This record gives sequence, structure tokens and C-alpha cells, in this order.
Amino acid sequence: MSMPESKHVVSVSIRAVFPTNGGCALFLGDDTKVFVIYVDQTSGVAIASASVDVPKVRPMTHDLVSSMLIGLGAKVERVVINDFRKDVFYARLILTQENEVKEKAVIELDSRPSDAIALALRQEAPLFVSQKVWDGVEDMSPILKKISENGFTDDEPPFEDGFGI
Repeated sequence: MSMPESKHVVSVSIRAVFPTNGGCALFLGDDTKVFVIYVDQTSGVAIASASVDVPKVRPMTHDLVSSMLIGLGAKVERVVINDFRKDVFYARLILTQENEVKEKAVIELDSRPSDAIALALRQEAPLFVSQKVWDGVEDMSPILKKISENGFTDDEPPFEDGFGI
């Protein structure tokens, strides 16, 4: 079951993950706009490692949860970052599960965006942002382009968590 294209959500992908003074800056977006969600270091590593398929000696927590879902016959269908208030983002993790008679159940859970994204990447599920969030976030495309072209310089510290770039 894939989410139909809708004017109420925008399909996004991970554009970059960079270290910050206290965690990571997660750049999400498409070809027209990019925005930033600040996440803790552990979540940043979980997302970055899933983005580039880094081999692990032992499963990380998100790998374990993904395996548990699969073992229970469930999977991540999609993630929707559906709200933000005072620089805090909110997400819905949409799971599906089939029972023995092929009846499908849809389970929608409140989640931190970082956890939902880390799970979705492991199961190759799509990421979406509500139109409300998309319209309300600042476009950070120029910042991402500058970093991608020039990297960080010594006189330009990494991002200040939650206070813009």
C-alpha cells in the first residue's frame, strides 16, 4: 500500500547529515527546497549509517526494531513529518501488518522524526512532510549548497543546534 500523491504531503529524502555542537543537522527535502531537523548524535549516526548502508558488527537499536517488525509480519509503510512547534518536529510512523487470511491492518504511531526516519530507511519506506510543515520551514538549500561545495572552515563553526545556521 503506497501513499497516493497528494497536495497535502510532499515527498522528501535525506539530503545530508552533518555534525553539530550537540548532535546532528539532518537536511531533508527535494529539488526545490531543503530544511533542517536537529537530532541527537545517536539518531544522526543511525540515520547516516542507514543512508549509506554501513555494515555493522552488531545490530543497532533501529536495526533490531526493524527486524522485530519483519518478524511480526509488519513493515514501515511510510513516515509523515506532520507538525512542528517551537522548533520541535513531530512525525507519524505508519506501519502495515497482514494476518494469516491476508487481512491488512494499518497502525499509525506518534514518533520522533529521527526514529521514524531511521526505521523507514532500513525498510526503504518513503518519507513525506505535510504541506503545513513544508510551507512553514525555512529553505536551507543555499546553506547545504555552500557546505557541499566548500565544507566547513576553521572560522565557521558547525551548526548551533536549533538556532539556525
